[in-house]
Amino acid sequence: MIEMLRKINLSRAVRTMQELFPEEYNFYPRSWILPEEYQQFSTQIRMVRENDATVNPTFIVKPDGGSQGDGIYLIRDPSDLKLMTGSQAKQAVVQEYIQKPLLIDKLKFDIRLYVLIKSLEPLEIYIAKEGLTRFCTEPYQEPSQKNLSHVFMHLTNYSLNVHSGNFVHSDSQSTGSKRTLSSVLYRLAAKGVDIKKVWSDIIALVIKTVIAVVPELKVYYQADIPPGKPGPTCFQILGFDILLMKNLKPVLLEVNSNPSMRIEHEKEVAPGVFEYVPSPVDEEVKVGVIRDTLRLMDPGHKKPSISQPRAGGSEHRDEIPMEAGTRERSPDEGGLPSLCLKQVYPKYTKQFNFLRLVERIAALFIRFLGVKGNMRLGPTAFRTFIRTCKLSNSNFTMASVDILYIDITRRWLGTVPDSREAGMGLQAFVEAFFFLAGRRFKSLVLREQVVSLLELCEAQLESQSGGEDRRSVSCSRALPRAVNSQTLGLANPQLGSPAPLRRARCYLNH
Repeated sequence: MIEMLRKINLSRAVRTMQELFPEEYNFYPRSWILPEEYQQFSTQIRMVRENDATVNPTFIVKPDGGSQGDGIYLIRDPSDLKLMTGSQAKQAVVQEYIQKPLLIDKLKFDIRLYVLIKSLEPLEIYIAKEGLTRFCTEPYQEPSQKNLSHVFMHLTNYSLNVHSGNFVHSDSQSTGSKRTLSSVLYRLAAKGVDIKKVWSDIIALVIKTVIAVVPELKVYYQADIPPGKPGPTCFQILGFDILLMKNLKPVLLEVNSNPSMRIEHEKEVAPGVFEYVPSPVDEEVKVGVIRDTLRLMDPGHKKPSISQPRAGGSEHRDEIPMEAGTRERSPDEGGLPSLCLKQVYPKYTKQFNFLRLVERIAALFIRFLGVKGNMRLGPTAFRTFIRTCKLSNSNFTMASVDILYIDITRRWLGTVPDSREAGMGLQAFVEAFFFLAGRRFKSLVLREQVVSLLELCEAQLESQSGGEDRRSVSCSRALPRAVNSQTLGLANPQLGSPAPLRRARCYLNH
């Protein structure tokens, strides 16, 4: 999980989903991966300025392995990037800075939401009904060359703002520099904001983000966990950092694989003398998350009852974060409060299952890996995949297959510094699959190309194994043949040819 949620890997996973479902994944800022995409970033910014001299966007640079705001800085020109650490190139993500954040008390803030991944097979996701809001400590101004270095104005990280002279440790859950999410939502509701819609959008963002990272997680998982082991084998609490824009649209900033669970802060009671002081806001949110995670994961304990969704397509709009102190007691669990963790998946499977296309590609990838614990596909295994699914022909010979494998694998290995593992990883395999789908089904848009190739591969596997493999390979049925994607509002003729597809096409022209 730590590896998957590094900023570069998360950006790549979301970007793949943006290629397939651009309208569904528009909650993540446009990003470039450094140093490999520096030239592309510089060229695009130059073109934007040439087209309109009044446009001067701001960007935020985040070190790949950074945490707690460490190493983050703002720039307005590519030449301001700090690309080197000594003799080594810095791995980082540069993102468009969100220009119009929602302000409260003239301050920028973000939301920290705790999410429990209870299991991968089947996928189970829970969201805490209460979260934190972390406020900047300097009144917000739109970024300019003069204020780019004002971290207390632009960056919401608690670990940065706690060092500001303006930081307010409050005993109230609705004032100070750290507040409960419910106190902020109810304040917005008093101004007429539809907070059920805001909460619904946040839930959708969380589910879509988890769906984006699950395929690669499953590759790691199968390498370590014995197949067929009953019950949940591992779980993880994640910290989602979300920004609300002025128009109330939630934007994903990042996901933390190991979010802080401290419920106290240091206070200087005398020069150089510190003591730990309880934080009521942290306690209100985090104690419930830890307690209820243990209740859900304890296999010997009576399972907490989970409310079933009501009929209709938008049931996840009904429950919003609760006001502090309103939790009911649960008599069947020794007087413990009712669960503060709300199940959102598989509860809302119908709304989101069509997004799980890349998981089906990952299932093919895992099937052809062969040796237990292996996480990369060798050239022979890739050839076996092509032959088994009958993807070669007179126009696409096995020699062409080898060229495709070598070129894509070499380029992906070049993006990982000091990588000693040979072979094709999942992200490279997904790019190859997109290429093969585009080659085979030229007249369709990318998403429909991918669905068509998946169905072809899964049908071939089923025919060769009497139906047994199809159940394991098809981890979810996305867009069945009988359903027209346009009726689901998914078709996008503007998609064109995504970058990996364009790159892969040129390989076979050499």
